This record gives sequence, C-alpha cells and structure tokens, in this order.
Amino acid sequence: MTELKRKYDSIPVIELPVERFELACGAKLIVSKRAGAPITAVEVHMRGGPSMDPAGLEGTAFLTGGLLDQGTKQHDEQGIAELLEPAGGSIAGDASGLHATIVSKEWKLLLSVLAELLVEPTFPKRQVERQKDRLLHRLAVEREDPRVQGALGLRRLVYGNHWLGRPAYGSYESVAKIEPKHLRAQHKRNWVGSRCLIAVSGDVDPLAVKRFLDRALADWNPGRPLRPTPPELPPRAVRTALFKAERQQVHVHLGHLGIRRADPDYAALVVMDHVLGMGPGFTNRLSRILRDEQGLAYTVSASISSSAGLMPGVFNAYIGCAPEKVETAVAGFLTEMRRLQTELVPEEELEVARNYLLGSFPREFERASRRAGYLVTAEVFGLSEDDLRQLPRAFAAVTPQELQRVAREHLHPDACCLSVSGPMKPGEVKKLLGRAR
Repeated sequence: MTELKRKYDSIPVIELPVERFELACGAKLIVSKRAGAPITAVEVHMRGGPSMDPAGLEGTAFLTGGLLDQGTKQHDEQGIAELLEPAGGSIAGDASGLHATIVSKEWKLLLSVLAELLVEPTFPKRQVERQKDRLLHRLAVEREDPRVQGALGLRRLVYGNHWLGRPAYGSYESVAKIEPKHLRAQHKRNWVGSRCLIAVSGDVDPLAVKRFLDRALADWNPGRPLRPTPPELPPRAVRTALFKAERQQVHVHLGHLGIRRADPDYAALVVMDHVLGMGPGFTNRLSRILRDEQGLAYTVSASISSSAGLMPGVFNAYIGCAPEKVETAVAGFLTEMRRLQTELVPEEELEVARNYLLGSFPREFERASRRAGYLVTAEVFGLSEDDLRQLPRAFAAVTPQELQRVAREHLHPDACCLSVSGPMKPGEVKKLLGRAR
C-alpha cells in the first residue's frame, strides 16, 4: 500500500446527496436531504448581484437584498419576526440573495416567509431610511479607515473600472441618493424566477420541498434569464496607489488578478496558500518570517484561493507595519513568492499544510448553512459532481513539484499592484516595487 493510498483511506468522506428541480416560476431548486439534521438552511441566490446596480446608484442591489425582510404585503417587520423567532428562524439578505435557517421541523414556515419576501416585498420608507442611515454611518467611518481604503485601493488597481473594483455596498455618495422607489425597481427588474437558485439542506423531503415552493412561488414573475458577459479587466502590471493617512501604522496590500473557483489548479493553490500565508497559527512562511523572525508586524497574510469565484479573484498579501518597515515588508512578500517558484517546499512543511486542510475541511460541513452555501457555489461555478469528494483527495495529493508548478503559473511577483495607506508620499510608494525586484 502506497503512502498516498493510506492518506486516502484516512480522509473523511463528505456525503452531500443532491436532487435538482426546475420550478414552475423558472427558478432552479437544489435539495440535499440530511436525515436527523436539527437545522434546515436555505440559500436563495440571485444572479447578477452588484453588477446590476444602476450607474450612480451603486449599493442598490445590496440594500434591496438587505431590506427584503422589512415587510411584505401580508406582514410587516414585526410580524415576520413573530413568525420566525419561536421556531429559531432567521433571515438575512445582501446583494447576492437571502440566507436563512430554522429548526428542521419548521422548514415549511421558513419557505413560506421566504416566498413572501421574494414575491411581494414592500420596502417601507421608514425601514429603508433607517438602514440607509446605518450604511451611511459605516461608509463615513470607512472613508477615514486606512486599512479599508488600502484594501479598496488594491481592488481598484486590479480590476480598474469594472464593478468588481468597487464595494458591493456602494459609496457614501451613491447610497445617499437611493430611495425606496429604486429598491422596488431593482426588485421588479432583477429579482425574477429565472435568475434565482434556491438551495435547501436539512431533514426535508426533496420532492415535498419542490411541491411546496411551486405553490408558494406560483405568482412570481419568471422574467428573463441573465446572460453573463466575460469581464474586461486590465492586464496584470505594476500599478501603485496611496491613501494618505497620518497614522502610526502603514497598511500594505500587494497583489494581482487571481483565479476562478473552477480553475483546475484550485486545490493545489489552496495548499500553496497555507504554506505561504494562511496556515494555522504561525506555521505559514509569511507569519513565521515577517512576524516572528523579523518582527515587522503582528498581522500578516496572503491568499489567492479565498477570493476565487465565478469571476477571477485577487491574490492579496497584507501586512500592517511601521513606516520604516514597509520596504522590508514588500521585499519579504516578493521574496517568498519567488522562493515558492524557485525552491521545492520541504515535504515536512508541506505535510503541515495538507494535514491541517484534511482535518479542518470536513468540520466545515457540519453546519447546515455551510452545506447549503456549497450547493450554490457548486452550481453557480460549474463544479463537477464529485468535487466535494475529490477536493480533500486533491489536497492530499499535492507534491512539492506540483506546488512549485502552480506557484510559477499563478503568482506574478513582477506584475504586482501595491496599495499603501499611511504616512507616506506617492513617490515613495512608486519606488517600493522597483527596489524590491
């Protein structure tokens, strides 16, 4: 028996049985029955999300999803809460849809409320203004937050003018102009059956769920399916940005355009991330070298896999450090990226990353909400039917040679963007990447 075969034999198998249906309203339904599960989770995914925001009203999709549960033609905000709370039910929304859970025996109650929210939300003026005020306060605070602005700066450098380069919740200026009529128009135009994917995970009968939703959503407008267009994004290249802030700490975000979740190298890149900047404790290289050995900062991280989605994500390396240590930190990021490309990772170091992933991955799926979320991810991103079974095996099979190959193909230390927030000058930031080469 080979060592790899022994690893396979010890990997817990995650069973996620799936049944798929097409609802009469045009929505897709995916149900995963888990007998005996105490909680049932539902994910309602609406295709389009922030990409459907009208120009100048960015944040409309975010507020539309977030305010669906504030009232329907049948129940006001208080009435919805009184229905759900005795059964431990909760619903939250955002630009991508709704996320809900309830005790499994009350799944019909949860689906009936969700159907109301999808078909007949009212967006009451008082609740809209209240939520807007909260969001505007958050945006006002974030405008002065160097770490937030540094992260947004990197996204703008990587994505350019594409909607991916801006926050899903919009800007202070755009949110201030949003009114209830805009949310109603957004719902009518984009929250339609043919753009919806509903995932249910819990102790439920899949066929009974399908029949229930066909009745509950009988009046929902099917609308037209969304036809996605390939994104036009700037090429990878050296670009810099500075958010000037007179603070004691400088926030450094370095990165470039990343990968899609369906990339065939995804599993190997997850392992690479755990070697480079995401590993447990301080075992990853950036934490061990930049934090422990060089004492540059307490918080340091790097990942290319965590933002991978339907669209390409971002490789993002972050550190917060003193102004006089920024050059050393940037050089450290680039050095470790290149070292993954030029040197084989020792087997002992790679084993730490693989073992952590193999131990933690199955635990993620103990929660019903994680299972429902994965059902949406797999469907939207076009993952294979056996992705969940094969992913842990792929983690276990990554070799030093495979990790070096994906680092060479997917890391671009000579074409990085650099976004810096803190007490620096633009000329200083532009020189950082040149000196670090």
